[in-house]
Amino acid sequence: MASEIEVLEDTTTATTTVSVAVDSAAVAEKGAVPSKEDEPLKDDVYTAAAYGDLEKLQRLVEAEGRPVAEPDGLGYHALQWAALNNRVAAAQYILEHGADVNAVDHTGQTALHWSSVRGHIQVAELLLKEGAKVDAADLYGYQSTHVAAQYGQTSFIYHVVAKWNADPDVPDNDGRSPLHWAAYKGFADSIRLLLYLDAYRVREDKEGCTPLHWAAIRGNMEACTVLVQAGKKDDLMVKDKTGLTPAQLAADKNHRQVAFFLDNARRVHDRGCNGNATFAKLSKLGLAPLLWCIAIVLLATYIHSVIAGQYIMDMTAPFALFAWSGVFLATAGLIMFYRCSRKDPGYISANIRDSQNQRDDEPLLKMELDNPALLTGNWSQLCITCKIVRPVRSKHCSTCDRCVEQFDHHCPWVSNCIGKGL
Repeated sequence: MASEIEVLEDTTTATTTVSVAVDSAAVAEKGAVPSKEDEPLKDDVYTAAAYGDLEKLQRLVEAEGRPVAEPDGLGYHALQWAALNNRVAAAQYILEHGADVNAVDHTGQTALHWSSVRGHIQVAELLLKEGAKVDAADLYGYQSTHVAAQYGQTSFIYHVVAKWNADPDVPDNDGRSPLHWAAYKGFADSIRLLLYLDAYRVREDKEGCTPLHWAAIRGNMEACTVLVQAGKKDDLMVKDKTGLTPAQLAADKNHRQVAFFLDNARRVHDRGCNGNATFAKLSKLGLAPLLWCIAIVLLATYIHSVIAGQYIMDMTAPFALFAWSGVFLATAGLIMFYRCSRKDPGYISANIRDSQNQRDDEPLLKMELDNPALLTGNWSQLCITCKIVRPVRSKHCSTCDRCVEQFDHHCPWVSNCIGKGL
């Protein structure tokens, strides 16, 4: 059997490291069950639970009187091995014969922690129905959401948060939330879900690092992109306890592409916030107001020069009809242009909380557990800005800062998005 694994992870400084004890369920990386090449297999309840061998379990427990509540030589429980390998029937049998669903190993982890390593929702559901504590923490403060985030098990996070009210933003003993771990490991889908669930994106750990710092340390470009798109300029300027920003950390770790991206994002924010705010607002308006004014001036000039000019007395009926038809057509065009600029292109109603990204009295957003997009794991349909599950072919317009159904592009000529309604 495998033993506890301890891994040295990079910290925010180049001169120090911090020892991060990875959950003991990391034995999955060495093999969740004994290899068949190691025959004969051990004749014990732990191996039977790992393989889901109910016949052997029944023989060992009922005929030979083997206990299922005692840990093995390494301190791990049979229920943990069943949970790690998603052996639902074996787990049910073990629970029915006296196992404690909240029994912990020598690292303080429960079977629920082990089920989160591989994101096994079926066995986790059984454990939770049998009374497993969703907020159980091990010796390092890891809850099941931390472990799931470490392994990129997005569906597992969604399930325990949406149905069992697990906290998606709880810090561990080092002040690191599941979002820190997802950012460090580079799991973009988990980041999207956690941000959608109101995880605080600028939470600082004991080192003063935010999730963006951790993503920059590892050079995870996609993770940095998701965090930057969901954040603000201040997120890019946060310094850790050594005085380094995420961009500086990326440069220090020789992640040049990430450092350039973060520096460029800061410069873009600077252009929008410093001295150019008026220009930014005008650019957001687009060309529609200018085109509207030009068309009105041209129409007024035409009416003044042709319709109301010195030629009005000499107009024949056909020429007058032709002249006035131009006025009517131009007016109709202006009206249509105005309606096109003001028409709802298919905006999707947002579900925004307060600007500080703080959570209200309700622990979660109101989520549909049976939403097809989430059940199928289509996390790209989550909009972490509008806090909605977008319909298919919908996108977030960075100019309008709204999600648009069947979004094609934002047209500067009409100052509006081209979508389902336009």
